[in-house]
Amino acid sequence: MTSPTPGTLYLVPTPLDFGVGAQALERVLPAHTLQQAAGLNHWVAENAKSLRAFLKRVDALAPLCMPLQEMSITELPRAVHKQGDHAGWFDARPLLAAALSGHNVGLVSEAGMPAVADPGSSVVRAAHDLGLPVMPLVGPVSLLLALAASGLNGQHFAFVGYLPQDPAQRQARLRQLEQLALQSGQTQLWIETPYRNAAMLGATLQTLRPGTRLCVAAGLTLETQSVRSMTVAQWRLSPQAPDNHTPAVYALGA
Repeated sequence: MTSPTPGTLYLVPTPLDFGVGAQALERVLPAHTLQQAAGLNHWVAENAKSLRAFLKRVDALAPLCMPLQEMSITELPRAVHKQGDHAGWFDARPLLAAALSGHNVGLVSEAGMPAVADPGSSVVRAAHDLGLPVMPLVGPVSLLLALAASGLNGQHFAFVGYLPQDPAQRQARLRQLEQLALQSGQTQLWIETPYRNAAMLGATLQTLRPGTRLCVAAGLTLETQSVRSMTVAQWRLSPQAPDNHTPAVYALGA
């Protein structure tokens, strides 16, 4: 008996409107991405409830291949959400059993591209280890949208995740990132939980040098999106932080 042809792992991006009001999917996801998502019935998700809500929106534009209640949805463990899964401690190969049996599998996170500033890298790594094809689909990636809109160095940049919550540690980290950016020309990008937007902006304006350039890109792809990029001295004259519900990307550089 011949073995089935292995399935493909599809990396399915979702809109950046999670938690802040839905937008028309066709504005941010091309038809091909919607069609590929609609054709999948095996999923690995950061959150099953959020995936079902997304697929209901997809169904309005590209009919799903089967009813939602009949789909196979496996959630990533909670520890993956809290600790991240990029360091190799979590073995995701069992999550891809369906792909080894010949089924295509979709990987999805809460917003944006899975495995980029979101869980999922362990699943992608497992797919490569198992010899499965990996297919990223086109959709919004907040980090790259923010970088492109910032006016900062897009040829040399780094994403540093979250900064420390402790004020003293956060201040020290900001100074470290500023020094690196000014010495090397490398743009430094990070994200923050929305309810700490005001605290993050306040810390950056208190810590960074007046001539350092800071960009805050909030609500990307939404009607209410805001991208402000100016020197810290200019920010201090108009310190408008994103609201405490809207995800934001922060970037600093020369």
